[in-house]
Amino acid sequence: MTAAAGRVVAGRYELSTLIGQGGMGQVWTAYDRRLDRRVAVKLLRPDKVAGAEADELRRRFVRECRITAQVDHPGLVTVHDAGSEGEELFLVMQYVDGADLSDHLAEHDPYPWQWAVAVAAQLCAVLSAVHAVPIVHRDLKPRNVMVKQDGTVTVLDLGVASVMDADTTRLTHTGTPIGSPAYMAPEQAMGGAVGPYTDLYALGVLLHELLSGDVPFAGSTALGVLHRHLYEPPLPVRRIRPEVPEALEALVLRLLAKDPQHRPDSAQEVYEHLALLLPALGVPTGGPLDPTRPFVRPHAPWPDRARTPAPQPAPVPPAAEAAKPDVARAVDDVKRLLGEGRITQAVDVLGAILPAAAEQHGERSPVVRTLRRQYAATLMDDGQYRRALPELRRLADERAAEAGQADPQCLRHRYDAAQCLEQLGEPAAALAEYRALLPYYENQYVAGDPDLAHDVRRRIGHLLLALGDRAAAHDTLARLLHDVERVHGPGHPLAADIRRTLQWLGRMHG
Repeated sequence: MTAAAGRVVAGRYELSTLIGQGGMGQVWTAYDRRLDRRVAVKLLRPDKVAGAEADELRRRFVRECRITAQVDHPGLVTVHDAGSEGEELFLVMQYVDGADLSDHLAEHDPYPWQWAVAVAAQLCAVLSAVHAVPIVHRDLKPRNVMVKQDGTVTVLDLGVASVMDADTTRLTHTGTPIGSPAYMAPEQAMGGAVGPYTDLYALGVLLHELLSGDVPFAGSTALGVLHRHLYEPPLPVRRIRPEVPEALEALVLRLLAKDPQHRPDSAQEVYEHLALLLPALGVPTGGPLDPTRPFVRPHAPWPDRARTPAPQPAPVPPAAEAAKPDVARAVDDVKRLLGEGRITQAVDVLGAILPAAAEQHGERSPVVRTLRRQYAATLMDDGQYRRALPELRRLADERAAEAGQADPQCLRHRYDAAQCLEQLGEPAAALAEYRALLPYYENQYVAGDPDLAHDVRRRIGHLLLALGDRAAAHDTLARLLHDVERVHGPGHPLAADIRRTLQWLGRMHG
């Protein structure tokens, strides 16, 4: 079977975007249709499961699934599912939102040495858990490390990991060692036995790269790189960046020792050295993706939803990159997804198609307006109120400029925006918005809607309670109860709900 966007694996995981491809297979972002969530799916390529190598590759993949699942650490990607489909094998993992360390390094030149220390310290915690199994990762490198929005680090791909008590000397069928040459320890390059010390060497390479901007040993061929690992000394990082602390330079050189016995004894020991260089508790100076944050404010909530917008999901590309996106087809896909209750995926399809629709039809066209309204509504259905709010405000402002403040569509967008503010824990702002809307809904000559007016008044009463103004809340709700009973009778559900609230208020006052 071939992997392509839209294909459903195991009747459940719909492939979306190819995000990685290597010797063992491909990694895709995907959607879990059953739980309506984003996941990452790793596939073992069918053309690799063939001939004499089939059994070995299958064994390695099954081992990866089992081993990855048995290591419990927040710094390791979570395994959700694993299995086979025909001759193809799949591993379903947690989708990690952030930047891989290689891209993070490229975007920050020079990389702050404090960040390098924080990343390495977090990696030490992960390696300690991995080595305790005992497992050797064998392929620690920036592309296998993700920095999340809150600054925490997640290690990906134990795909070339090995259980140490069996088969610790590992070569591929082509006779080359398993791993990436630039990060490969001398003993690994020689095809010798590997252990935790092998991962510590890779950690040294990674630290050197973060501090200097380049790996210690590079070359035009893999063989040339491996030769340098074996015989050349690394360049001390302070010759490139004198501001790096001497203790950190010394630690990197120890990690890069040719002889495993000359390296630190464990990831725990490396952590203890790094801990002396970590920033003290306090207020973080950086924004998202700051790896010092977990140490500066450990266990602090993230993101700060009062100030930080929710991260944008990765866009879903068209099936053929050169072709123009099919807006009509995307709209049909969204209708189908919403009908199936797959709201998260519908949000991503809408978000990805909006720029193309604006380019094809114009930003103010009815098609784009309809898409934007659907996008905002779908974001609300998905509970993404922080992202829905600016969309709704923009829609309301544009409609007001064209048709006036009393236009029903404009009022509906403002009402939805007020609900977003309510859900985001901003009662004062929500209260102000509802109070501004109420005269329009109570005016029968403008947009009179008694039921919606009653709902707005109920919300105002509850927001007054939230803000601690019990007297005003009681007065608002008592007047509302009188009006609801007059219009709908005392048995109406809204009347019963208001009576319960007023009774509770009476008990609290008593």
